[in-house]
Amino acid sequence: MTPQFVLDLFGEAFWTVVMLVTMIVLPSLLIGLTIATFQAATQINEQTLSFLPRLVGIIFVIMIMGPWMVTKLTDIFRMVFSAIPIVIGL
Repeated sequence: MTPQFVLDLFGEAFWTVVMLVTMIVLPSLLIGLTIATFQAATQINEQTLSFLPRLVGIIFVIMIMGPWMVTKLTDIFRMVFSAIPIVIGL
């Protein structure tokens, strides 16, 4: 097992986590910003007005991007499990 192999494995796993988290957080951030702008313009300060659209948006994104996200997770797990013999030196 070389340090380069470990760094490549860690880098791939880290990049996968960043992509998956970004797919969920970015739409929530954009929806929250839009709702906050609307609340500031109309001076309506209702907490559920901010929460419910974010929840619906996140559920929608997970429904649309879910298969892709599961495929990416499956690919990274397959890569990690197939690398076990290399890591232990077989």
